[in-house]
Amino acid sequence: MELADLKNKWNQVLFALEARNRVAWLTYFDARLASLESGILKLDFSDAEKFSGNHSYLDTRTKFAPMLIEVIEEITGESVEITW
Repeated sequence: MELADLKNKWNQVLFALEARNRVAWLTYFDARLASLESGILKLDFSDAEKFSGNHSYLDTRTKFAPMLIEVIEEITGESVEITW
């Protein structure tokens, strides 16, 4: 799968994620799909972090990453790993 393919289906991924868990959706809805190489999806949260102040959302992102991976596989048929 190419990055463009996932970008084309990203809204479907987000809708499916929201249907499972709204907090998970909130965690990833403003992520930018930075790259997808060798099955490793890199998410960029730099825009979202401009307003986060002293808060770190790394724990929340890590907690919901397995759910996001599962939804991506359901929508695309492809398995990915996630990094940021």
